[in-house]
Amino acid sequence: MKGFYTIILFFISSVSFSQDTLSVLMIGNSYTYFNNLPTMFENLSSSLGKNASVESQTSGGYTFELHANNSLTYQKINSKNWDYVLIQGQSQEPSFPWGQVNTQTLPYAVQIADSVHQNFTCSQAMYFMTWGRENGDPQWDSINTFNKMNLRLRNAYLRFADSSNSSVSPVGIAWKYIRDNHPTISLYTNDGSHPSLEGSYLAACTHFTSMYHSSPVGATYTAGIDSSTASLLQQAAAVAVLDSLSTWKLSHHDSLTQVDFNSNLIQANEIQFIQTTQNVDSVTWYFGDGSSSQTSNPTHIYNQNDTFNITLIGYGPCGIDSAQQQLVIQNTSNILLNETKKFILKTHKPNEYTIESINKHSIELINNLGQKIDFTTIYSNGKQSRFSLKNKGIFYLITTTRNEKRCFRIINY
Repeated sequence: MKGFYTIILFFISSVSFSQDTLSVLMIGNSYTYFNNLPTMFENLSSSLGKNASVESQTSGGYTFELHANNSLTYQKINSKNWDYVLIQGQSQEPSFPWGQVNTQTLPYAVQIADSVHQNFTCSQAMYFMTWGRENGDPQWDSINTFNKMNLRLRNAYLRFADSSNSSVSPVGIAWKYIRDNHPTISLYTNDGSHPSLEGSYLAACTHFTSMYHSSPVGATYTAGIDSSTASLLQQAAAVAVLDSLSTWKLSHHDSLTQVDFNSNLIQANEIQFIQTTQNVDSVTWYFGDGSSSQTSNPTHIYNQNDTFNITLIGYGPCGIDSAQQQLVIQNTSNILLNETKKFILKTHKPNEYTIESINKHSIELINNLGQKIDFTTIYSNGKQSRFSLKNKGIFYLITTTRNEKRCFRIINY
C-alpha cells in the first residue's frame, strides 16, 4: 500500500519591497489644471508622509481623441517609467450615448492606456472619473440632472477601465457624497462645471487614496481651506475609495509583483508545487529541507516525516515578492491494509461502524491525501468504538494500540 501524507499549508508571510517616491503623470484639461491640482496632490502627499513627484500634460477642453492625437501626450508618457498615469477626458464626452462613446471616446481612452502599459510594464493607467455638472447637462434628458450625469460618467469610466486593464480614481463618487451629505460645501465655480478650491482639494484627496490605498484623513495640508471643511473632504475621499478598491480595480503600486502557491500529492512522498504569480520573470523555491529549485512548478521528494517551511520568491520588473507556507509530511506507509483477529471492523446501519480489538485502541480517519476527517463518536470503551460518518467517499480508518497500527478501507456511500 502507498503511504499517506498529510499536506497542511499554513500561510506565513508575504513580503514586497516598497518605493520611496511615487511618480505620477496627469494627462487632462482644465479640470486638472484648475487650482493647480498636480501641486496640490504633491503637497497633500507630503503632509501625509508620502513623497510624490507629479508632472502634467494639460490643454483646455481636450477630449480623449485630442489627447490621443497629440504627440506631446506620448512624449510625456515615454519620458519616464511612471508609477501612475492619470488620464482625464473632456467632462461631458463619457456621458454621451453609448454609440457615440463607443466610436468617439472609448477607442482613444484605451489607446492612451495601452501606450502607458507599453512604455513600462509596471506603469498603471488610471482614469480620473470626473463629476456631473451642478445642474446636469440640459442637451439630453439622460444627463439633465447631476445624479443622472454623474451615474453615466461613473459607468463610462468603469467601462474604460474594463477595456484597458486600468483603474479608476472615483472623484465623481466622492463629489456625490459631499453633495448628498454636506450640501453647504460648494464644489463648483460659478459656471457650475469647473471645480472650486474645495472641489480640486476633494479630487486631490481621492487621487491620493486611490494611489496609496491610504486615508487622507488627518492631512495637515488643506490648500487654504478651513480645517473642518478639509476634514469632511478628506473623509469623503476615504469613503469613496477604501470600501470599494475592487470596484475601482485599484492595485497598490507596491503589490504589482505577486506570488502565491499551492501543492498536490503525486505519490508517496513526492509533492508538486504550483505557483500563481503576476509580473514575475523568474522564481526560486526553497523546500525547507536544504534544497531549492528555479523551476516554475517543481516536484520534490521528501525523505523524512517533518514540518517544512516552503518559501517561494518571485522576481520581476515591478519588484520582488515572497510567499511562505508550512508543509506537514506524515508518512503512514508502514500501516498494513488488512484485517486481523486483533481488529474487527463491523458495518451496522448506513454511515455507522464499529471497530473491536482485544487491546485498548485509539482511532482516526483520513482521506486519500492523509488529511484528517471528522467523525461522530457514538460510544467508546477503549476496546470497542462505534462512530458515524457524515461525508460520502472512500476513507481509511487507522486503529492504534500500544503495539501496532492497522488501517481499514471504508467506502461510505
